[in-house]
Amino acid sequence: MAQYYNLEDYRSKQRTLIFVLQVAARQLYPDYAFRVRYDLPRGYYCELCHPSPDGRRDRVRVMRMSDILALKERMKEIKAQALPITSELVFKSEAVDYFKRHNQPYKAELIASLRAESCQLFYLCGVADTMHGSMLDNTSRIGSFDLNACGDGFCLRYESPVGTGLLPNLSQGKIANALKHHSQWCDHLGVTGVGSLNRLMQDEQKTVELINLCEARHEAMYTLVAEQIRARREDVRVVFIAGPSSSGKTSTSLRLAQQCRVAGLNPKVIELDNYFVDREQTPRDENGDYDFESLGAMRIDLLNDQLASLFAGEEVDIPRFDFKQGKGLFEGHKLRLEEDDILIMEGIHALNPEMVPGIDASKIFRVYASALTSLNMDENVTFSTTDNRLLRRMVRDNRVRSINPEETIMRWQSVRRGENKNIFPFQENADAYINTALIYEIPLLKNYVEPLLRKIEESSPAWSEAQRLLSFLSYLVALPAKDIAAIPPTSIIREFIGGQMLVRP
Repeated sequence: MAQYYNLEDYRSKQRTLIFVLQVAARQLYPDYAFRVRYDLPRGYYCELCHPSPDGRRDRVRVMRMSDILALKERMKEIKAQALPITSELVFKSEAVDYFKRHNQPYKAELIASLRAESCQLFYLCGVADTMHGSMLDNTSRIGSFDLNACGDGFCLRYESPVGTGLLPNLSQGKIANALKHHSQWCDHLGVTGVGSLNRLMQDEQKTVELINLCEARHEAMYTLVAEQIRARREDVRVVFIAGPSSSGKTSTSLRLAQQCRVAGLNPKVIELDNYFVDREQTPRDENGDYDFESLGAMRIDLLNDQLASLFAGEEVDIPRFDFKQGKGLFEGHKLRLEEDDILIMEGIHALNPEMVPGIDASKIFRVYASALTSLNMDENVTFSTTDNRLLRRMVRDNRVRSINPEETIMRWQSVRRGENKNIFPFQENADAYINTALIYEIPLLKNYVEPLLRKIEESSPAWSEAQRLLSFLSYLVALPAKDIAAIPPTSIIREFIGGQMLVRP
């Protein structure tokens, strides 16, 4: 079992860093409201907004480099002064009134939606906030940080969890654009945070309408990507799909194949896992364990040879990897590509150009699939894509693989290390992005995840992480169980909760 690292101190640093940035923004730009819009692969995307009267369609201040530098310098001053961060419990009505007066309507709405009659406020330089978790006791320990221009706002970069300085500043323009579109769509539906989502979950008609809208948007995404592939049909012969764990890659490949058929193409879906090397040839990691996520664990030569043969109109025998035996088997699965045929192949290395060095890049269409959630708790606390995927994985692991939630949590840091090494560095190579997140899915997953997390005992090393997730879920109103029937059998989320009906072409 992989070692589990308790990251609560690291998360406390991140929360405190965001609080310091909020205070700096309040001091320098008192007429604007500070917003953390969503998580990026290497930081948080932030904006300064001039709030609209209804708090729904804020006007964003376009940040100049001088603005960003001024914010960074003020943050450095606050850090250097080692200012104390204090806290107290206040009545809910008092907190709601405070946040309404200080241009934080989403936070006020969230607190008003909760059953508790009090809430904890943190204080720094006369500014109060909730932050929804533990904080450092003073500003001196927030660690290294930087602010970089990004879109109309800026990216707040922070330290690596292993204390090796700032996380590398990778290109993230495409992924930021995908998150921006999802955030704008959430705003369009009036889901500006957990508070407004809670209101929807308490109205059956609006809940079912939200499910239908989310599923319709997904269908539109698959249709758009299929049309992009069809537009390049003279060149493209293979679609590669990659994404991190529990992104719904299997469902994505099948639903995209379905839409390719609608567009006049004949898709053939093949899993790249069939090209694993035999187990005894698998590379080892630094601990001497098999590294199944290494590019060296794949039969690159065979994959490239077979793709070249298929593109030349030849017939090949597609292997099937037997995971029980740890061997690739040839069982007479013959394949030839006809004029309207197109391959769809899904795997973790699908966006890495080193996987297919011998293939003409014009013949490849690359798709990145991930649950790029932009659901926020409120103005400055996000719900991360990573946590979204972890909840999905816990439900599926328990349902399909009989893996308990404790084991899923304990393995998660190892999974994340593999993603940081093999997936995220290549996500900007994608020709198209499919965001598999659904606005209603966290309230839905709450029904399944809470009972699993409560089974984790206090003596377990996964207990603190389970409590963190339970604490977050406590803010959400669960999707009513009777409304789960409204989720169609083709939905991505059915891959995790069960009841999915997708046919492999």
